[in-house]
Amino acid sequence: MALMFLNGGAMRGEPLHHLLGGAPLVAATTTAPKYRFYSVGGQCPALFPVSHGGAAIAGEVYDVPMDVLRDRVLPSEPHELELGVIELADGSSSLAMLLRRPYTSHVQLRDITEFGDWRAYQEKAA
Repeated sequence: MALMFLNGGAMRGEPLHHLLGGAPLVAATTTAPKYRFYSVGGQCPALFPVSHGGAAIAGEVYDVPMDVLRDRVLPSEPHELELGVIELADGSSSLAMLLRRPYTSHVQLRDITEFGDWRAYQEKAA
């Protein structure tokens, strides 16, 4: 099992939640305030670690079996993202999807850090 921070389409009530295969929710939480938050082409969110100017970003932590992570979750992620380790608000660590470095995609990025939450951004963008 692996703790996985999700902040987009795989959260509860979202269209990709089924990919978790029933993995249990551990916590609704935020990251430590060390990340910028981007919309990748308006389709998915991405975290980007920074040394200053970051914010706490809302999401959910799940205890995901490694085979589910390998076979279902990671293959569904866009190539603009990569698996990484983040710091949560309580100082603990979790896996999460980060903006790929270096960013070489033609897909437009929009800084949405001010929203701090993918759902809040989507409501404003609609």
